[in-house]
Amino acid sequence: MYDELRNVWDELTAAGQLFEIETLEVRGSPVRSYKHAPAALRDIWLGTAAYQDREYLVFQDERYTYAQAHEITASIANWLSLQGVQPGDRVAIAMRNYPEWMLAYWAVVSMGAVVVGMNAWWVPKEMHYALKDSTPKVMICDEERLLRFEEIRGDFQNLIVCGVRLHNGVPDNVVDWREVVNTASVLPEVAIDPDDDACVFYTSGTTGTPKGAQLTHRGCVSNLMNIGFSRALQSTALAKAGVEAKGATEPDQVNIALVATPLFHVTGNNCVAQGIAATGGKLIHMYKWDAGEALRIIEEEKVTTFSAVPMMSREMMLHPDFATRDTSSLKSMGGGGAAVQPDLTRKMNKIMKNAAPSAGYGMTETCGIISVLSDVYLVDRPESVGRALPTFEAKCVNGVGDTVAAGETGELWVRGACVIKGYLNRPEATAQEITDGWLHTGDVAYMDGDQFIYLVDRAKEMVLRGGENVYCAEVESALFEHESVAECVVFLSLIHISEPTRPY
Repeated sequence: MYDELRNVWDELTAAGQLFEIETLEVRGSPVRSYKHAPAALRDIWLGTAAYQDREYLVFQDERYTYAQAHEITASIANWLSLQGVQPGDRVAIAMRNYPEWMLAYWAVVSMGAVVVGMNAWWVPKEMHYALKDSTPKVMICDEERLLRFEEIRGDFQNLIVCGVRLHNGVPDNVVDWREVVNTASVLPEVAIDPDDDACVFYTSGTTGTPKGAQLTHRGCVSNLMNIGFSRALQSTALAKAGVEAKGATEPDQVNIALVATPLFHVTGNNCVAQGIAATGGKLIHMYKWDAGEALRIIEEEKVTTFSAVPMMSREMMLHPDFATRDTSSLKSMGGGGAAVQPDLTRKMNKIMKNAAPSAGYGMTETCGIISVLSDVYLVDRPESVGRALPTFEAKCVNGVGDTVAAGETGELWVRGACVIKGYLNRPEATAQEITDGWLHTGDVAYMDGDQFIYLVDRAKEMVLRGGENVYCAEVESALFEHESVAECVVFLSLIHISEPTRPY
């Protein structure tokens, strides 16, 4: 079945095909890109108008069709334009996963402005840093984020603030969301370059302040096409190999996804939410993560795909309600944001009736996924995350940047259309993390003869013991093998032991 995988890969990316690859020069470096990709996210959103009678967003008892979403999105964009927001200006979104998050997102990127995704868990000090760093003209926020912002408002007197779901009244210095959506529904006509910024997502980092990653329209659109390519690749290859795909879907089946991860991250936004919209599917938002509530929604809404961090899949399968809830509608289960341990792949494959296990590997700095592996391919190689997708070159390098041989570990570097433009206001960090277009992922990995990637650990989380490399992720995977372990984390702790002040 791997021969078929290689052959179908070549067929899908051949000249004249939808996923044909070309090499362009972007920011002075050669970049692999899809020749037939839409220019910008605006084109993706406008294309969804074809699904106007379908349901698009669901939140509790609220439901929005694509037609309603397009009308609201155009009103938001028009209101922003009336506030002086022009292409290239930034608009911050600070709220939990309400439907307004996605509506505001599509409005901003469709008018050529730039979304600043504000982490909903940030305290006032962190909000202050991101707002000072990104200098948005407008911030759209819910009541919880507004209360935090009020503590720092004195430093942002010129920032226009719009409040969403304000249950305790609308302050005088805040624009009510109802005013925004009641603005004339007229989407501004703009021209967007593929390499314009689409959004700024802040990376958490391991030290210091977060960095604002500049995701471009080219990167986000290429990520969507990579997702489409991976689905076409694996389903077609399995069919040619005569292997029944566990997660097979009907050609006209509408994809229904449960949004379980924050929309200010690429997993929830770029990979789940954008991917569903591009294919006319339905997004179901949760107020907050709850495994029992997720199971209820999956049963009642007939959810077909669940993509989140691995621990959420574990929690659902371990939940007392799992045995009594109908999860047979699920066709795909897995995700990214953290390593999908081999034991979890086996458990999902064994326990889930129709859902194929899936593992995606990616980063904020690549606008989404770098590679993805699912179904029998993942079951066969549960330690792998698959081959880097067509818009990427990939290599593992040693400490001086030289490529290592197949099977040898090194830091994984990738280059291609999905790599970010850089870090906002951080030229030194950009130069340190991106060399000639190659993004230093910070992940230790190796590649086999088929170019499949095997992640070993984060470069800074390796322990050297007795001359041997010990990886935290490796220890975690071993612990998860024990049936009594539901959750674990292994981390590197440095302890300084001083000399004793007196002899024992």
